[in-house]
Amino acid sequence: MTGRLTIIGLGPGGPDWITPAATRALDEATDVVGYGPYVDRLPDRPGRTKHASDNRVELDRSRHALTLAAEGRRVAVVSGGDPGVFAMAAAVFEALEAGDQAWRALDIRVEPGISAMLAAAARLGAPLGGDFCAMSLSDNLKPWEVVEKRLRLALEADLAVCLYNPISKARPWQLGRAFEIVREIRAPEHFILLARAVGRPDERLTIRTVGEVRAEEADMATLVIIGASTTRLIARPDGERPWVLTPRSYGAPA
Repeated sequence: MTGRLTIIGLGPGGPDWITPAATRALDEATDVVGYGPYVDRLPDRPGRTKHASDNRVELDRSRHALTLAAEGRRVAVVSGGDPGVFAMAAAVFEALEAGDQAWRALDIRVEPGISAMLAAAARLGAPLGGDFCAMSLSDNLKPWEVVEKRLRLALEADLAVCLYNPISKARPWQLGRAFEIVREIRAPEHFILLARAVGRPDERLTIRTVGEVRAEEADMATLVIIGASTTRLIARPDGERPWVLTPRSYGAPA
């Protein structure tokens, strides 16, 4: 096996948030495989072929990338954010596990990226300064009953919770249901943060309380952070957006 497959995180926004190691792997790639909008972020250039596909064909995309690498190509599989967070690293290794045994001899590497939750947290201050977890609200790959159970248990454990894939045209109701569960467990004055398109020109950061937030404020480009009971705001002068802090120390829930 002379080919190579590198799974790359492009970060959530512009090129400033792509690691040097990921940039080198992209520069060396003969083929770039990924979801269309991510592939489109990369410029065309001689000697590099782009293979764009739809968002719901991760395993087909992974098998295609592995096949190209087995043919001796230097393949980059691209994801937004970090490839190991609800993204293509898992899909590639699932395809590897179930696929051609010869693929296991390939040189496969994963280059990390800045995840949406870490980018959003950096913009907002320190909302993930204490214990936290990340969940996807999509029920494409797991039953909705499992999503609800995990969300409820995370909230009962008083973790800050990052919600990926919160809402879409195909799944318009799940985020509203998630907020209903939040209101059963969190007090109305606790905080929910909406971070949309972080790192892109249309970035929007919104701080809401549990009592006032509405699902219609989010879309698939939004990361939702449900604060812990200890999450609080630090006021700033001149009407600027406050900093958000979930402290490292833990006291009695507010």
